Formats: sequence, structure tokens, C-alpha cells
Amino acid sequence: MQIHKIMFLIVLAAACVLLACTSPKTMVAIQTELGDIRVEVDEQAAPVTATNFLRYVDAGLYKGGSFYRTVTMANQPNNDVKIEVIQGGRRRSEGEDGFPPIEHETTETTGILHKDGVISMARGEPGSATSEIFICIGDQPELDFGGARNPDGQGFAAFGRVIIGMDIARKIQKQSADGQALTPPIAIHNIVRSR
Repeated sequence: MQIHKIMFLIVLAAACVLLACTSPKTMVAIQTELGDIRVEVDEQAAPVTATNFLRYVDAGLYKGGSFYRTVTMANQPNNDVKIEVIQGGRRRSEGEDGFPPIEHETTETTGILHKDGVISMARGEPGSATSEIFICIGDQPELDFGGARNPDGQGFAAFGRVIIGMDIARKIQKQSADGQALTPPIAIHNIVRSR
């Protein structure tokens, strides 16, 4: 009987340790002129990218930003590999009241794939991402590590997913555009932590 109690206590202690190590994901609200998009940021799976995004959020640097790019199946005639996303953020020069670029955190490392509603960091070269973000409209495996959308094959750094507001993201994607440039851009009033 005593052994059963000891075993129970060991199992209970292990469960408590697991729960303590599993931190809840951080919630943010992307407040746009068309409505809010609520995002779950995964700091555990993507610590570098999520921390970078949240420091821009906490500094209030997305205030006055916009979604300025829509990528649809119809507006990328010169791309052999097509994707569907909306892109936005601060759209300011690197270092202009922002933070330095971050190390590239691939989907191979994080396990967060570019599925419908996943949020990711835009970039040029690996290690150049700062504040610009995009949201996947539908599954976009060509944006993952090994995908063919970017010639370097490194993919993009996904760090969370939309949990409420994909209807708003899809509405933004369908707004008037000149090529891929939304005309006018859709205002981001701010991005803030939420519950």
C-alpha cells in the first residue's frame, strides 16, 4: 500500500513539473480598421521570433501601421510558386525607432508550419527579419523550410496562429489592390497583448 502512495506522489509530481514547464501562449489583438484579428503567439516553439514580435508590440511600434500587401492567386503572374497571404506591419526602414534584425528561426526548428491562419515574419535574406508580418490565407507549404517560394529554401519564420478573425484576414485580402499593393492600405490601429 505504501509503495502505491509513493508511486502516486511521483506521478503527481511529474505532472506538476510538466504543467509548470508548459507556459500558456501569449494572446495579441491586431486592431485593424476592418476589425480585430486575435493571434496566439507561441513563445515556446519559436522563442526568437515570438520574442522579437512581442517587443515591437510592447513598445507600441505597430501603432499607425497597416496591412499594405495582398497576395492572391491572380496577382502573381511572374511567380511559378504561388502563395496567398496578407502582409503588414510598420513598413519603416530597419533601425528606424525599431530593433535590429533577428536570427532566422526555420519551421524545421519550430515545427510551426505555414497552415491557414499562421502568422510569420517577412524577410529578405535569412537573418534580416525585423517587424513586418504576414498571415497565411490557406495552407502555404512552399513557405516552410525546404519550400520553393524563396530561392534559398530556408522558408519563413512562423511564430503563431490566428484563433479569431480569419474572416477579417480574408476580407483584407479581397480589398482593392494595384497589383499586390492594397489601395488604400488597411490601417492597423495597434497590436496589443490581450486575454
